[in-house]
Amino acid sequence: MALTKVVDSATAAVEDVGDGASLSVGGFGLCGVPVDLIDALVENGATDLSVVSNNCGVDGWGLGRLLQQHRIARVTSSYVGENKEFARQFLAGELEVELIPQGTLAERLRAGGCGIPAFYTPAGVGTLVAEGGLPWRYAPDGTVSVASPPREVREFGGRQYVLEHAITTDFALVRASRGDTVGNLVFDKATRNFNPLCAMAGRVTIAEVEELVPAGTLDPAVVHVPGIFVQRVVRADPSREKHIEKRTVRPRAAGVEGGAA
Repeated sequence: MALTKVVDSATAAVEDVGDGASLSVGGFGLCGVPVDLIDALVENGATDLSVVSNNCGVDGWGLGRLLQQHRIARVTSSYVGENKEFARQFLAGELEVELIPQGTLAERLRAGGCGIPAFYTPAGVGTLVAEGGLPWRYAPDGTVSVASPPREVREFGGRQYVLEHAITTDFALVRASRGDTVGNLVFDKATRNFNPLCAMAGRVTIAEVEELVPAGTLDPAVVHVPGIFVQRVVRADPSREKHIEKRTVRPRAAGVEGGAA
């Protein structure tokens, strides 16, 4: 029997994600988000989740669905914008949020996937990131109930660096443009954002792929995540509409067909 990591459905792929699980979730804004797997997780019923993701979806879509149902207890992220419920829960003391620089978040995930326990970075030196005191959770009265701890700072070559710990999670949910039956993944353009990093950081990595091909079809030179990092593969729903986060338009110039006279 040929080796395959393909599962029948997104529902089956996330069925063992239980209460209290930690998840690293790919995507940036609305790009490269594993929406099929997230929707299946909504139906799964797991709660008290700890999520690591660049942002936490938008209102009513992606991780925003889990957030609306109060199924996420903690978020490690670099961006709170575009999600009013995310901001409301954080400020109301309903959600713990570790907000860190975006590059640091990316490197903490990469380090976790590479087996590097910690690293030093200049990002955050001289700020509350290093000194501690960043609000992680607010109390209902608006005071800070949980704050970030101080981090170790060392000097190398006359410059200060702060110690950051790697991130690994119980599960990783990612979305790839192409993938084969043994889990090799290829990401198209901007979908190659946090997805490869999250895929490496998960102890069990689940990938939804837009195009599923037989093993041996993909040129090894174009594979972004080798199948060794991936435990389950599911075909993405081809009928799902891809959302656009912001539409920006301007009036047509005078004299252009369809523009003002």
